[in-house]
Amino acid sequence: MDPFYDTIIIAEKPGVAKAFAYSLSNPGRPKIISINRITLYSFKYKNKKILSFGVSGHILNFDFQKKYNNWKNTDPRTLFFIDPIQIVRKGSWKYYDTLRKLSQKTNHVILALDADVEGESIAFEVMNIMKKYNPNIKFDRAWFSAITKEDILNAVDNLTKPNPNLANKAFARMIVDLTIGAAFTRILTLMIEKRSNVLPRGKFISYGPCQTPVLYLVVKRALEREKFKKKKYYSLNAKLTNGIKIFNAVYYKEKIESFEEANSILNRIKNTSKATVIKADYTTRNILPPEPLNTIELERRCSRFLNIRPQETLNIAENLYQDGLISYPRTETTKYPKTINLIKIAKKFIDYQDIGPFVRKIISTKISPRQGSEDDKAHPPIYPLKNLPKDKIIQKYGRKGWNIYNLVVRHFIATLSKPAVIEKQKIIAKIKNEKFIIEGLKIIEEGFYTVYPYDKPSENILPYLLPNDTLEVIEIKIIEKETKPPPYLSESQLLKLMKKYGIGTDATMQDHIQTNIKRKYFVVDKKRCIPTPLGKILTTSLYETVPEIVEPEVRGKMERKLQKIAEGIVEPNEVIQEIKREFLEYYDRLRENEEELSKKLIKALITVYSNEYEKRVSRRYQNYKDKQRKRR
Repeated sequence: MDPFYDTIIIAEKPGVAKAFAYSLSNPGRPKIISINRITLYSFKYKNKKILSFGVSGHILNFDFQKKYNNWKNTDPRTLFFIDPIQIVRKGSWKYYDTLRKLSQKTNHVILALDADVEGESIAFEVMNIMKKYNPNIKFDRAWFSAITKEDILNAVDNLTKPNPNLANKAFARMIVDLTIGAAFTRILTLMIEKRSNVLPRGKFISYGPCQTPVLYLVVKRALEREKFKKKKYYSLNAKLTNGIKIFNAVYYKEKIESFEEANSILNRIKNTSKATVIKADYTTRNILPPEPLNTIELERRCSRFLNIRPQETLNIAENLYQDGLISYPRTETTKYPKTINLIKIAKKFIDYQDIGPFVRKIISTKISPRQGSEDDKAHPPIYPLKNLPKDKIIQKYGRKGWNIYNLVVRHFIATLSKPAVIEKQKIIAKIKNEKFIIEGLKIIEEGFYTVYPYDKPSENILPYLLPNDTLEVIEIKIIEKETKPPPYLSESQLLKLMKKYGIGTDATMQDHIQTNIKRKYFVVDKKRCIPTPLGKILTTSLYETVPEIVEPEVRGKMERKLQKIAEGIVEPNEVIQEIKREFLEYYDRLRENEEELSKKLIKALITVYSNEYEKRVSRRYQNYKDKQRKRR
């Protein structure tokens, strides 16, 4: 390793560190070296020696001192009065040691961490580690949203100072989530273990201040389904024709409650051979293009249209970003900033797949991009950066990688496109004195649907008719139907609700879903979130005892308090103590009802773990018998 560097660039991911090295090294290519089996890049930039390397997310984590990590010897309530300490994360010692060594090799560091709250908190972790071994180091912050050469050069030429408010928001969230999650997980587990041995070894009742409200949303919909009572109803369908096209007409009363009433109507009109048009509406509507793409909408659309789970979507999007194919995928923004040259980006795709001619047409006219209303002041919406052939994308990222990349490209072009124009068609016809409705849809101008077919509606084109036109009746029949319960929540709907209530961040929402799946509290089957018996009883029992610890509105209120830290309105410790006091009250209420709550949970756990429970009881009984036999 070179004895001294003018500057060391520290990125959040190895791919970003590589992009910085190859974008800045001039002339020649960077020299690759290794410390602690971590790849680093050495190069010259403006006649200065530079070193670039990437950590792998957070290096430090919050935890309690060791003496408090013995569950049985520590009253969980104590945790509300303890200040957690920062420790090195499991698997991160090599990054810590590398930062320690490098702190002696420079007096200037550029923090090229992701430009968001989490990235800022990692930046401060890096600063705290390196300052410990070299108090004279100066730190600058590179702020960027894409890892093209242009964006990297711009970031390095416009360095800023790290923002402690953003970092403190992240640290405060980590502290309160650790405290609340640990205290409630421990009390729930210990109250079971004190009264029963139903929990298998190594299992515990997991609670999380984001995880559990997410489970509540899933269980709430499942309970609505269970409470739903099916009800039969009847409708009349008629097949009509104008001599050219046959179309279906539905009786204007959507639901006829009794068969007798439906049959009575049918008997009055069944021998009628003609229907008369009494009204014909053909209304045109503009359908706006989609808003620019943020993280949650990317995850929702990939789940809905591509059947790719949110966590996998974000992982693949991260890989595409690190290789410079798309902009930073963790963003809450749905509004293009004025600094982005949208036409310049669009020009890169004039030979893309089958949409090249459409793109040429767009860039030849003045564009008015669709804009959303959200702006996190950190990143622009997600947009494509490079035009690569399909086979190359599939070769490196697989079929799912291609599907996500293709959606990002088409979504971006769609936001620059003109609205689609559809015609909603509605004809009301009378058979004798009974009204029937015929509905249709026609796409008049494809607009953005030309490049964005994902939610393009199906056409059902009706003929143009006028009042008093006559139609021939081919058939009329009674249709028996049943009211349907609401479906289980889809992941797409769940993400939308999480955003509505402020549960998690754009970067962590899919993690909270995955944690519930890992804990076996719900499963995802055919895109639907279905709670397990354990997830259902845990949620309902907690809700009946202390509803605030599962209600999503409470988490949203917490996030609003944490946001005030980022805005510099309040001190971090003030928010931490306020949230701790609030949840301590919930904790005490839960403990007051411990007996009743534990009975409900044990009953559910016996059902869930019945086979394992019976085996353990049988083994213990057999061990007892063996000991008795030996004594004799």
